[in-house]
Amino acid sequence: MKLHLRGCLAFLLLALTFTPAWADEYSDTIKVFENAGESGTFFAKSYGYAVFPTVGKGGIGIGGAYGKGRVYAQGKYLGDTTVTQVSVGFQLGGQAYSQIIFFEDKRAFDEFTSGNFEFGAQASAVAITAGASAEATTTGTSAGASGGKNNATTTTAGTGFHKGMAVFTVAKGGLMYEASIGGQKFSYTPK
Repeated sequence: MKLHLRGCLAFLLLALTFTPAWADEYSDTIKVFENAGESGTFFAKSYGYAVFPTVGKGGIGIGGAYGKGRVYAQGKYLGDTTVTQVSVGFQLGGQAYSQIIFFEDKRAFDEFTSGNFEFGAQASAVAITAGASAEATTTGTSAGASGGKNNATTTTAGTGFHKGMAVFTVAKGGLMYEASIGGQKFSYTPK
């Protein structure tokens, strides 16, 4: 019996050493944006970024959104962030999407992490559905079709940053007639 127990324990330890490490939701989401066309080029030219694996949004006339994220600067995880949004107007449905905000330089990064940051009402995205992707910046919007997170594509309406930031979203699922990022409020807590 002792030999059998030792054999099982040895097998378990051996199996654990060869088990692949499972990436967390943040790593998975970052990979999606790295491989999604235009957004992938921003990693090399940005001071840092905030990534939100899932932002849930829904509404019937009055809507809301919420998501948790992490903030990175120069490749290092520095803190946590949340996004909230309340919107009023013609809207119907619900959706979930991933979002990333790139910071062009330390000034933009400091502005985002200084406490409470908010996108103005002029920031918006196009309506998106499951299996589609969209990019939204404070200067404009665009969208591209994709089959899902494993082959998402992003396109751009502008050539880069606006006021030091660039925002990309990739749909995860749902259907909603309104997909603005205007009025999003962010909080930041250092690690």
